[in-house]
Amino acid sequence: MRFASVLRRDIDAVKNAIELPWSNGQAEGQINRLKMLKRAMYGRAEPELMRARMLPLNHRN
Repeated sequence: MRFASVLRRDIDAVKNAIELPWSNGQAEGQINRLKMLKRAMYGRAEPELMRARMLPLNHRN
Protein backbone atom coordinates (compact mmCIF):
# COMPACT_ATOMS: atom_id res chain seq x y z
CA MET A 1 0.00 0.00 0.00
CA ARG A 2 2.76 2.44 0.97
CA PHE A 3 4.85 1.54 -2.11
CA ALA A 4 1.88 2.22 -4.39
CA SER A 5 1.20 5.59 -2.79
CA VAL A 6 4.83 6.64 -3.31
CA LEU A 7 4.62 5.58 -6.97
CA ARG A 8 1.43 7.58 -7.44
CA ARG A 9 3.02 10.63 -5.88
CA ASP A 10 5.91 10.49 -8.39
CA ILE A 11 3.96 9.13 -11.37
CA ASP A 12 5.62 11.46 -13.94
CA ALA A 13 9.07 10.12 -13.11
CA VAL A 14 7.79 6.52 -13.26
CA LYS A 15 6.22 7.10 -16.69
CA ASN A 16 9.41 8.73 -18.00
CA ALA A 17 11.56 5.85 -16.76
CA ILE A 18 9.37 3.37 -18.63
CA GLU A 19 8.75 5.31 -21.84
CA LEU A 20 11.99 7.21 -22.55
CA PRO A 21 15.15 5.54 -23.91
CA TRP A 22 17.57 7.69 -21.89
CA SER A 23 19.44 6.53 -18.84
CA ASN A 24 21.69 8.23 -16.30
CA GLY A 25 23.58 4.99 -15.63
CA GLN A 26 26.90 6.32 -16.95
CA ALA A 27 26.77 9.40 -14.73
CA GLU A 28 25.75 7.35 -11.69
CA GLY A 29 28.61 4.93 -12.32
CA GLN A 30 31.16 7.74 -12.44
CA ILE A 31 29.77 9.28 -9.24
CA ASN A 32 29.93 5.89 -7.51
CA ARG A 33 33.56 5.41 -8.65
CA LEU A 34 34.52 8.88 -7.41
CA LYS A 35 32.95 8.31 -3.99
CA MET A 36 34.66 4.92 -3.66
CA LEU A 37 38.07 6.45 -4.45
CA LYS A 38 37.52 9.28 -1.98
CA ARG A 39 36.55 6.84 0.78
CA ALA A 40 39.53 4.57 0.05
CA MET A 41 42.04 7.41 0.04
CA TYR A 42 40.65 9.58 2.84
CA GLY A 43 43.52 10.89 4.96
CA ARG A 44 46.12 8.81 3.12
CA ALA A 45 47.05 10.71 0.00
CA GLU A 46 47.91 14.14 -1.28
CA PRO A 47 45.49 15.82 -3.69
CA GLU A 48 47.85 15.13 -6.64
CA LEU A 49 47.65 11.36 -6.14
CA MET A 50 43.90 11.47 -5.74
CA ARG A 51 43.56 13.57 -8.90
CA ALA A 52 45.73 11.10 -10.82
CA ARG A 53 43.52 8.20 -9.71
CA MET A 54 40.32 10.01 -10.69
CA LEU A 55 41.33 11.11 -14.19
CA PRO A 56 40.93 8.66 -17.06
CA LEU A 57 44.15 7.08 -18.34
CA ASN A 58 44.16 9.02 -21.62
CA HIS A 59 44.01 12.40 -19.82
CA ARG A 60 46.92 11.87 -17.43
CA ASN A 61 50.12 13.89 -17.84
